[in-house]
Amino acid sequence: MGLINVRLDEDHFTLKKGIRAKDVLRQVAYEDSDDIVAVKVNKHIRELDYCLLEDCVLEPINLRQKDGQRIYIRSLVFVLIRACRDLFPGIRVSVEHSFAGGLYCELHGDITLTPRLVDRIEDRMREIIKADEPFEKVDTPIKEANEIFKLMGFDDKIDILKYRPEDTISLYKCGPMTDYLYGYMVPSTAYLKSFGLKFYLPGLVLRYPSRENPKELAPFIDSPKLFTVFRRSEKFAKIIKIENVADLNQRIERGEGGDIIRICEAQHEKQLAFIADQIADQRDRIRLVLIAGPSSSGKTTFAQRLRVQMIINGLNPVPISMDNYYLDRVDIPLDERGEKDLESIDALDLELFNEQMTKLIQGRSVEIPHYNFSTGKKEYLGQKIKVNQDQPIIVEGIHGLNEKLTEMIPRENKYEIYISALTQLNIDNHNRIPTTDTRLIRRMVRDYHFRGTPIEKTLEMWPSVRRGEEKYIFPYQEAADVMFNSALVYELAVLKPYILSLLESYPLDNKYFNEVNRLRKFLQYFIDLKPDDIPNTSLLREFIGGSGFSSHGILKKDDMLS
Repeated sequence: MGLINVRLDEDHFTLKKGIRAKDVLRQVAYEDSDDIVAVKVNKHIRELDYCLLEDCVLEPINLRQKDGQRIYIRSLVFVLIRACRDLFPGIRVSVEHSFAGGLYCELHGDITLTPRLVDRIEDRMREIIKADEPFEKVDTPIKEANEIFKLMGFDDKIDILKYRPEDTISLYKCGPMTDYLYGYMVPSTAYLKSFGLKFYLPGLVLRYPSRENPKELAPFIDSPKLFTVFRRSEKFAKIIKIENVADLNQRIERGEGGDIIRICEAQHEKQLAFIADQIADQRDRIRLVLIAGPSSSGKTTFAQRLRVQMIINGLNPVPISMDNYYLDRVDIPLDERGEKDLESIDALDLELFNEQMTKLIQGRSVEIPHYNFSTGKKEYLGQKIKVNQDQPIIVEGIHGLNEKLTEMIPRENKYEIYISALTQLNIDNHNRIPTTDTRLIRRMVRDYHFRGTPIEKTLEMWPSVRRGEEKYIFPYQEAADVMFNSALVYELAVLKPYILSLLESYPLDNKYFNEVNRLRKFLQYFIDLKPDDIPNTSLLREFIGGSGFSSHGILKKDDMLS
């Protein structure tokens, strides 16, 4: 059969041609093989059952890696859907969104979910996992896949396959169920050692291990305000009858793209008006409006649109940039990697910020600093400001909800807003679009087209950005007075032509190819939507260009560092 040379870490092995990747790991007694769920063969992700037919470099993928966690979760979702179908024939499972360290899912049909039924589903999942049933991968022609999905009752998958550019699809079979979950799977159910289900009205949360500690489930951190925002977005999607990509595509094909844009933009405007009304109704006490949210959530445009709405209500808000209050570069603390941690709240001159905000609220004049990101020092350029009672101060930045930022100012004088792009649109019932993917695509488009930043640089920075969000933003989101979902149902159809050419030309041997390829594949399902009908006040204009807003003095750290 012949021999091949396999490099694994610093070791080289001569093995039989055709050996499966998992057998290589077993044969060489690879350390921590229990946590490995896939491999990279010459930098490309492959399943553990993949046969090695040529000399290669083999890299194990474990649960501490994002790709490994995705594969684990995807396989768990398959088992959840199958367990539900085993117990309750005819019901439909929808995977809605990430929530509380897991995935929030719902069951639809002739069923009322209860804690006892959730326990039954979990017991059935454990039976399937204990049986060590294989996930069998079968390359299937689209026509045959449609027949299989019809038999399974997966009509939503039949609808989306119309937009698949390839003639075949890789389906997975486990026991009596065949499905497609848009990515790689573990070899068999026995790999899914750790999981849990939690009843969360009206659905359940599928819990899985954290990347930090793969042997333990991620902690369940309830976020009722965030959940309410997701539910509101789900209700809106049902109202406009766009719950998945196929629904959106069909509306665009019928020439209704402009209408969708106008409806979604009107919904945003209505929410902004509501927030501005709340602030106006409490104008006697609210002196500081704090806006926080993760990267590429649209904070800058949101702040400008909120300012306009506040002016309509008789207020004259003054924007102040948090980025001007950075410590001098030599004093900025280091992160665990020994690099300057610009995401840390301790990178800000908190004493100066609190002192100046306190003085402004008391009607005194202060000279606002200007941070020179080239020299890494604060400068004073004579920008003195003073605010009146009808001039709330708008502060936008990632630490807006952290009380440490404004600890000298009473809580009653603050109004806190959390904004994020909480994508509700799914590919189909079993395949969601992560909110982080929408934000990453927004940022890649903006940084490449308007800041000259290659997508590779954005991808390189993204893990650090995400760590900062997990540490400095998400723990405080429930403290907000109000949450705003900046996601737009139509936006990925608009963003697709801006980004797809960059993704399609990405080199195969680059270390970010697997991530780029993952984004490219799911974007191919969208029909392009021209941006002609998008108003210049839209949050999306912050990323595709054509915004009608100037900075109004708000300087962005990302603008200086890109």
